[in-house]
Amino acid sequence: MIFGRLSFSQIALVTLIGVAGGVYVYKPIYEQYNKEQRLLKEKKEPQQLGEQKENSNSKTDCGCNH
Repeated sequence: MIFGRLSFSQIALVTLIGVAGGVYVYKPIYEQYNKEQRLLKEKKEPQQLGEQKENSNSKTDCGCNH
């Protein structure tokens, strides 16, 4: 290296900047993924509730032929 060794504080600063840059870049992607998953979950829950209501209203087959 031309400039010699890097001190610990310089390495720590560069590491901190790298992590902050990664968070800045990937945060919108992560938020979009969470939003899509939440919407899918909200769409799925009413369907499951509807199926449960249908199952509870239908008669169960006990196996006796009456």
